Amino acid sequence: MTTDVPEVGGLLSTDDVLASAGAIAALQHPTGMIPWYPGGHCDPWNHVETAMALDVAGLTAAAEHAYEWLVQMQRPDGSWFNYYVAAPGTSRLQDIAVEDAKLDTNVCAYVATGVWHHWLLTGDRGFVEHLWPTVRRAVDWVLTLQTERGEIVWAREAFDRPWSYALLTGSSSIWHALGCALRIADLLDVDRPRWRLGRQVLGRVLREAPEAFAPKDAWAMDWYYPVLTGALTGAEAHERLASRWETFVMPGLGVRCVSDEPWVTAAETAECAMAHAVSGDKATALDLLSWTADHRDEAGAYWTGIVHPDGIHFPEGERTAYTAAAVILAADAISGASAASGLFVPDDAE
Repeated sequence: MTTDVPEVGGLLSTDDVLASAGAIAALQHPTGMIPWYPGGHCDPWNHVETAMALDVAGLTAAAEHAYEWLVQMQRPDGSWFNYYVAAPGTSRLQDIAVEDAKLDTNVCAYVATGVWHHWLLTGDRGFVEHLWPTVRRAVDWVLTLQTERGEIVWAREAFDRPWSYALLTGSSSIWHALGCALRIADLLDVDRPRWRLGRQVLGRVLREAPEAFAPKDAWAMDWYYPVLTGALTGAEAHERLASRWETFVMPGLGVRCVSDEPWVTAAETAECAMAHAVSGDKATALDLLSWTADHRDEAGAYWTGIVHPDGIHFPEGERTAYTAAAVILAADAISGASAASGLFVPDDAE
């Protein structure tokens, strides 16, 4: 199976996408780990997102190396720690240190999304079979933190009890990841009724019980993520995206990370573009994607954020792998170029 590198006429050429993927690949550690930036930490969620972007650009070996890092770093219970860092000059797995020992359910679930994405692009059943034990352990662990009502608690400390609350963004992402995990199970002819039930209950809570989640109304991700992941569709999706457009969007510039700061981030802008593309509003998706251009440097990497009206990069000097990855995935979702471009399009997986 082959994939076409996305291009979005007048906004991003295939060469632009390949340059951005090259900037991500240049950050990859010899172990396969992809940090946010040189010398920075790595979290498994953004690690998977960057692997997905590498795959879209045809850098399959680099993407598979990234997934193998997850296989090697997974804890016996199926989880991963929140942040890892590599000792300077090392190329060994044993020299990867834990920076934050929190265990985040959304971070751990996302491997299922990445593995299904890789299958859609490559049709490589051997890869899926190799990653299946990793996906199975991760999803089983995540569902141990599902409450009786159905939401999934955000995190727990490695040696302490779970935290007391769930997050809308994280649970939306987990709901989508569970759908990907179920498709993987179906592909391998494995029945996982506990996963299916967990996803059904979580979906109902996402749609009908907003009080189940800690209030994070100031964060843009809580606004668009239920639409991006397909938890909300149709009229509900359009109403949600319209409801806080004026709160989070700085027209011509992008999406604020938080509502009370004039800080536009390219990753949130690209993800919001994907949410609009998934909901069927391609025109708005194209506008949003075009606004990420100010974040792009001459080598194809992306500045994380810009403070307006000063035009100052913030955090200072930070160009992140996950930001370039979000732009690549948005370009693919909008253009429909690759076999995985419909990853977030809602279907009947529930």
